[in-house]
Amino acid sequence: MKAIWNGVVIAESDDTVVVEGNHYFPENSLKREYVSFSNHRTSCPWKGQAHYYSLFVDGDVNPDAVWYYPEPSEAAREIKGRVAFWKGVKVTE
Repeated sequence: MKAIWNGVVIAESDDTVVVEGNHYFPENSLKREYVSFSNHRTSCPWKGQAHYYSLFVDGDVNPDAVWYYPEPSEAAREIKGRVAFWKGVKVTE
């Protein structure tokens, strides 16, 4: 699977976990040169608190386009150490 935004592969892995229709990639598959920290947080009733990264590609910014759960609930333990994408990031095979 590949996560692509603005014509650039942001993450690539054959080891994704699908939860609620989202592919969660191993965090180490994320190409860090395109990622920056975000203070944004949201809460999911069953997964826990999500943290976010923003994407920077060729001078364009996609704020909070990557999310992860640093301490997911026991029910969501399979996504610990993984990231998922939204906001125009295409996930394809």
